[in-house]
Amino acid sequence: MHIETFKAHFQPVEDTRQSAKVTYPLFDVLFGTLCAVIAGAKGWFDIREYLLGQHEWFVEQGMFEGGVPADDTIARIISSIKPELFRECFLQWMQSVHQLTDGELVAIDGKTLRGSYSREDRNATIHMVSAYSSANKLVLGQLKTDSKSNEITAIPELLRMLDLRGALVSIDAIACQTKIAKTIVAQGGDYFLAVKGNQSTLSKAVQNAFSAQRTADLEGNKLETEIHHGRVESRRCYVLNAEVLDGDFSRWAELNTIAMVESYRTEKGKSVQLGYRYYISSKKMTAEQVAKAAREHWAIESMHWVLDVSMQEDACQIYKDNAAENLACLRHMSLNMLRAEPTKLSIAGKQRRCWMKTEHLEKVLIAGISSMAKN
Repeated sequence: MHIETFKAHFQPVEDTRQSAKVTYPLFDVLFGTLCAVIAGAKGWFDIREYLLGQHEWFVEQGMFEGGVPADDTIARIISSIKPELFRECFLQWMQSVHQLTDGELVAIDGKTLRGSYSREDRNATIHMVSAYSSANKLVLGQLKTDSKSNEITAIPELLRMLDLRGALVSIDAIACQTKIAKTIVAQGGDYFLAVKGNQSTLSKAVQNAFSAQRTADLEGNKLETEIHHGRVESRRCYVLNAEVLDGDFSRWAELNTIAMVESYRTEKGKSVQLGYRYYISSKKMTAEQVAKAAREHWAIESMHWVLDVSMQEDACQIYKDNAAENLACLRHMSLNMLRAEPTKLSIAGKQRRCWMKTEHLEKVLIAGISSMAKN
């Protein structure tokens, strides 16, 4: 199953325990915890129960030969891992198995781990910023911030960790900042940023540029319609060269395109809702490309939904030391590996099968770890 490949990729993860007092090898606990999370474990008790239930299989792999550690011991070991090293190993793994293609969308977004607050400070929840390949449904990297307000400072740091050559990077309006745009371009990518009131001068200029389109006859640009659970949403996209902007926006690195997405939303028994969303990009884009990028950005919200619903991330109340951040990384790894396994099942369905039988776990491990071996 290429377990040695996994061990090689995560070899830099340092064991901070005194070697004379080590009963359970770090790799055994780390790999066993990953397997348990793949199988749907939500906390330390679940992780230990999975290791106990599948102990014979782990022994066959040369692990836990001296028995299964207590859940407190598992918690202490995982919590002691330096998240910077763990995160770097994860990034290197993803860069080794996934090379961005020209124009591929990488969505950046933040997510608060709502159960991760310290019991002494209920406001101190952990906020994670993630990079997500929408087309391949892969988490490419993640970074912890101290709070949602620090997302703007964390995003450039995460971007600098990624090889963005050929990628189109989409971020919500909170990150519509000249520094972030420059960082994306410096990393070899193009930015696709939503524009709202936090950049008031730019926002007004972009809105003014599309004033004629907002009042024009609806004939012309292609109308895209989606129907979901009785809700009908139609969108129309308009694109202009950034040279039409009234004002000096030279601080925005290589600004080429401005766009407006006009949407009409109707639900049974409700009046039509009309809305406008505005974007800027360093890439020369067509209306079709803008519409596709705007739609694909929301795939990262689907990833967040899976983490919350299938893996119950928000309900997890683990918070001490580095535990919450390391478990978040393990959940992202697990999600990537579960999605790499080709069986036509939901994530929750694959997890249940892995919990019941190790032969299903092996399929997920083979799909995920084999991808490591390609590099």
